[in-house]
Amino acid sequence: MSKFNLNFLEVITSLSNALDLVSIHRVNHGKRVASMALACGKAMHWEMKRLDDLFLAAILHDCGISKTNIFSRLTHFEVKNIDNHCVKGSELLQRAPLLANLSDYILHHHTSWAELIGLDLPDAVKIIANCIYLHDRVDILTLTALETGSANILASRESIRKKIWAKRDNWFHPELVDHFLALSEPEAYWLALENMSSKNHCPPPIAHNSVQEIDFQDLKQIVLIFSHIVDAKCTYTLKHSDGVANLARCLGELFKRSEHNCDKLEIAGLLHDLGKLRIPDNILEKADQLTASEFFLIQRHSYDTDKILQNISGFEDIARWAGQHHECVDGSGYPYRCSAEQLSLEAKIITVADVFQALTQNRPYRDKISLQDILQLLKKQVAEGKLDMEVVGMVENNPMQCWNAANCLSPAAHALEVLA
Repeated sequence: MSKFNLNFLEVITSLSNALDLVSIHRVNHGKRVASMALACGKAMHWEMKRLDDLFLAAILHDCGISKTNIFSRLTHFEVKNIDNHCVKGSELLQRAPLLANLSDYILHHHTSWAELIGLDLPDAVKIIANCIYLHDRVDILTLTALETGSANILASRESIRKKIWAKRDNWFHPELVDHFLALSEPEAYWLALENMSSKNHCPPPIAHNSVQEIDFQDLKQIVLIFSHIVDAKCTYTLKHSDGVANLARCLGELFKRSEHNCDKLEIAGLLHDLGKLRIPDNILEKADQLTASEFFLIQRHSYDTDKILQNISGFEDIARWAGQHHECVDGSGYPYRCSAEQLSLEAKIITVADVFQALTQNRPYRDKISLQDILQLLKKQVAEGKLDMEVVGMVENNPMQCWNAANCLSPAAHALEVLA
């Protein structure tokens, strides 16, 4: 099993940039909540381990949301656990050993303090979850003020502070409210929030964690959280990233690439569509032909994927391969118009795996396609200069193995599955 030398906080912070794309126009919601909550935790003199947990839980608090329409419903101050997103997010984190300790914070980040008091939970869980809840609502009120035409966030700060004060003791722990009110008195507090609202990415508020060795399987479990969020965004893409990752790894092994390269291929396959979280749900599920402006939105997703993953030191190859999955060997692909010479074998593998796997699934505009027809379409795209001849040739030589990998089937799966 290969290992990756990574900064754990950097990995989670960078991948969380994808979560902030779900809100589309309200970028950096998670980062702003984490920044405010961390300032509050420091004011309460929490130890570093608790601050780390607070920061990570805060930037991941909405990991149970994939759809833009669900996030938009959460922008009303009084709402609770819309679409059961707290439970979904908690269950996702429980699957990753390195993040499982955060699951209770996510589960209760919309639970009022009055309810938390009566729950059988450690005090640390209650206070961290409630700290996230408080600052989540502060940010929602701030974004609402900015979107309703307020000339300056300073004009709305007192009304926001009063709304939070009104929920003291009931919704929010009184000490958390008191520290928020003290911290938010200076104008700079609100101007910093307004500034963060206008940027696509923010640096992590803390970065003391040094580089450490992370086993491939532990890293994969973290990555699976984000691939699940991406695939859950559209009803037609469930398991798409899993299938692309499986097929990419399968092809890497058939080409006798190193174990570490095959591990990186699998991670790139799982994350290749990360940028799709920016695309509105109705465009991804549209059955009719896309308009030019809608297609332009689609085209930027591989670029967004690349830029998000480039923020992780040690992910350079993964970022490049994932970001190039819509490039063509004739140079007509997007977003970089790479030529065949500029594309590595691994990038070409991800591209073929993406096309192959997508054809095995129903889409709004077509039904899934049989293996025989997929092979014909792949050969056609080779002739058109879109796909790499060598990679497609490897698929043709191992059709059942590739089919099973793309559909996450065991090698013993019956051939009738192919014809279904």
